[in-house]
Amino acid sequence: MSTEHATGTEQLFDRPSNPIGYVAVLMAIVTGVVHLVASMNAIQFSQMLGILFILNGLGFIGGAILYLTRYWRRPLFLVAALYAIVTILALFPVQGWGVEAFYMEGNLNPFAVVTKVAEAVLAVCAVYLYVDAGE
Repeated sequence: MSTEHATGTEQLFDRPSNPIGYVAVLMAIVTGVVHLVASMNAIQFSQMLGILFILNGLGFIGGAILYLTRYWRRPLFLVAALYAIVTILALFPVQGWGVEAFYMEGNLNPFAVVTKVAEAVLAVCAVYLYVDAGE
């Protein structure tokens, strides 16, 4: 993120200074929105699971918004990567420990596939951005 502005005052929001930042934001928004949409289905099975889906979705969207503000700091890239990895791993205790975690009622679950791919890409982007922003 750029820290210099033409007016001399720091703006609240700024664009990513690295193109990978745009990919990270897109992946966070995709997985966040999919979690919010999937929460409507998950809440039918378990109220707790539905609430966790909502909180996870809001966490990803909130993280994307925070990244675009002046409050973002380099260590938060590692937090973002860890958050994405933990969310990937959280699927398995709930859905099963193998490939079956990506299936629901015998069919491939597109929500699971999209979210886990987006989270994996986000984790890689966050680690890359952490290294790239090295001091």
